[in-house]
Amino acid sequence: DVATSIMANQAMNYLVSGKVPGLMGNAHPNLAPYAVFDCADGWIILATGNDAQYQRLCAILGLDDMARAPQFLTNADRIANREEMTARITQATLGWSTAELLHACEDQGVPAGPINDLAEVFDDPQVQARGMKIAPGGLPGIRSPMTFSDADLALDRPAPKLGEHQDEVLG
Repeated sequence: DVATSIMANQAMNYLVSGKVPGLMGNAHPNLAPYAVFDCADGWIILATGNDAQYQRLCAILGLDDMARAPQFLTNADRIANREEMTARITQATLGWSTAELLHACEDQGVPAGPINDLAEVFDDPQVQARGMKIAPGGLPGIRSPMTFSDADLALDRPAPKLGEHQDEVLG
């Protein structure tokens, strides 16, 4: 259910058109630029959702000519010319550190996010604030993201070890 529902954009494109989409990696099928880009020290996802955000991204990256170019003016134009657009944006993002570009995007209201390794994920203040890393019984684990209004998660005991029954863990 989850795997099918998270394909909403690609699935709806298929259901509406009857055309099976090709592989796109991390790019969005209906928005551009909305993909992972290389920076000088890592990767960032730029997620422009409208023409105004695209214009602001071009200003940040010093791509004023792209902001006015007819082949990139609208989202439909950018999708039609995705390959050239992506190459030009990547050339620009390579001159930035991820932290600097994220900060610039935040300041200008351009949706962006880091691509973290697992050490960075578990060092993230939001992940820590949400208590996602757990260690019941001294065994490391990840808290379920599901919460229920009338039930607390049992985070004080580990899952049974291989060959062990839950009754033995409960004592």
